[in-house]
Amino acid sequence: MTSPFQFQTTHTDGGARAGVFTTPHGEVATPQFMPVGTLASVKALDPEDLTRLGATMILANAYHLRLRPGDAMIRTMGGLHRFMQWDGPILTDSGGFQVFSLEGLRTIAEEGVAFRSHLDGSLQQFTPESVMQIERNLGADVIMQFDHVVPGQSPHELAKVAMERSVRWLERCRVAFDRLQADDTLAPTPVQALFPIVQGGIHADLRRDSARAIMNCGDWVGYGVGGLSVGEAKPDMYAMLDVVNGELPTHRPRYLMGVGFPEDLVEGVARGIDLFDCVAPTRMGRTGAFFTGTGRKNIKNAQWRLDPAPLEDGCTCAGTRFSKAYIRHLFVAEEILGLRLLSLHNVHFLVALMRDARAAVQAGTFAGWSRDWLARYHSSKTMS
Repeated sequence: MTSPFQFQTTHTDGGARAGVFTTPHGEVATPQFMPVGTLASVKALDPEDLTRLGATMILANAYHLRLRPGDAMIRTMGGLHRFMQWDGPILTDSGGFQVFSLEGLRTIAEEGVAFRSHLDGSLQQFTPESVMQIERNLGADVIMQFDHVVPGQSPHELAKVAMERSVRWLERCRVAFDRLQADDTLAPTPVQALFPIVQGGIHADLRRDSARAIMNCGDWVGYGVGGLSVGEAKPDMYAMLDVVNGELPTHRPRYLMGVGFPEDLVEGVARGIDLFDCVAPTRMGRTGAFFTGTGRKNIKNAQWRLDPAPLEDGCTCAGTRFSKAYIRHLFVAEEILGLRLLSLHNVHFLVALMRDARAAVQAGTFAGWSRDWLARYHSSKTMS
């Protein structure tokens, strides 16, 4: 039986590549930024907004949805696609990052992680097996393994313990995943793909060991790269992407988890990354920050009070019909439309950025395009 998941690289330019990731809910042109709908909603945006701005694949989070409204409830409602009225591909994170960020509220053991809910303090436990069941209930196209995440600057010994545990947990995830995939009594019964996650902190030897151990565990539909953008310096993150790029197979998509600042997307594409996600565009939009090709700006600054121009010249997002002066007024007056417009603009900016990167790869001009883009962006990247 032919798998509904396929990946084809159509063009390469150095380490960058353009391709198509096919899923049961449609095709995803890569490289691609995936907006994050943590609680089955990309904050302030309707699914139709996402379609209009060009998003093709989105995320939801197993940790948050397990706690509220509950993965069993979402399964009863027909799964995430029907529940949130999104008919494109969906990926669910396992909640590993969220669980391990609960410092003081969780206990780590080989069996799994016991933790207190941030909502009501109730005792919860995540194991590789229970997370596979949660993600099966949610019904996303791509689901992530349960992994052990450590801070970006973790010493070699701690990063090694977490990496090796993640590999052991991957094998348990795979066994549970295969069992659930074979169970036709679950409604809905989606065909899903399980992605492993390369860990290892900022230590090149651990990243290599992780990638090799994962490949020895099976032939995966795609690969996640986790544990980056969690406190380490950007040069360290880019160095780890160089290491991973040299280890992972080229005929499968690579997903860089939780990374979504514009410069990091461009640098990631240059190092063979195909998929990105991050809460940054909507989170920053809610605080007044917006992306432009010449750096990040803050709409609340007084310099925009009488500015009749849109957020960025040439932008085609739905907010272009409004001036910076108007949107600043919305923030000053605490009108919710301002949060929505900046969130929409920021997501559009990243989706469009990846569309431009894809076109540059297809044209064979990515090296020059990325060099010029980064120089322009870094020239005034600081908040203004």
